[in-house]
Amino acid sequence: MIKLIDWKEGNYSVNDKPFPRGEIVVGGNNVAHGYYQMPEKTKEDFSTDENGIRWFKTGDIGQMDNNGNLSIIDRKKDLVKLRHGEYIALGKIEAILKTSSFCENICVFANQDQLTCVAVAVVSKPAIMKAAAELDISGEYDDLLKRKEIIKAVYEDFQKIAKIGKLTKQEIPSKIYLEKDAWTPEDGFLTDALKIKRTVLA
Repeated sequence: MIKLIDWKEGNYSVNDKPFPRGEIVVGGNNVAHGYYQMPEKTKEDFSTDENGIRWFKTGDIGQMDNNGNLSIIDRKKDLVKLRHGEYIALGKIEAILKTSSFCENICVFANQDQLTCVAVAVVSKPAIMKAAAELDISGEYDDLLKRKEIIKAVYEDFQKIAKIGKLTKQEIPSKIYLEKDAWTPEDGFLTDALKIKRTVLA
């Protein structure tokens, strides 16, 4: 059995329109009784209802369409609370900004002491060289990535993409850092499934 439950802190609700959204919870006799020797974590993620059915909170945020199809749209661990209490979804921000022609990969960071997020972007060399030519800037590629004019060009493109993606002010990175080398599982920055290891990059 699968159902969605409200996650108020992240502003996800089963009453959301046009589609219900919330944390995905799985239930049934095949659900474990809890984590081994982790009572507090077990209490947090596992529960038993009045019918004796065990339920497990997956930590995934899902959306159910009119046909009953369930899509994973976020992860609770990727939702970060900023200083003034707003939650931002790091994965959503990354997915939107990655559509920039400058961006080959991106990792967004934030914590509860910050007002906004920051980003490290692996940039496209052809896009950077094109921007440099348009700005009449020359130099080695490594040096171009440090030029204020280039950083500004990338940042302004990110702002344009963010506006199209309807990101809020808090969801737009206040600073960006340009990285030339692609991230790979071999260097430890990505999982074998090519997911970003945020804690490693931090």
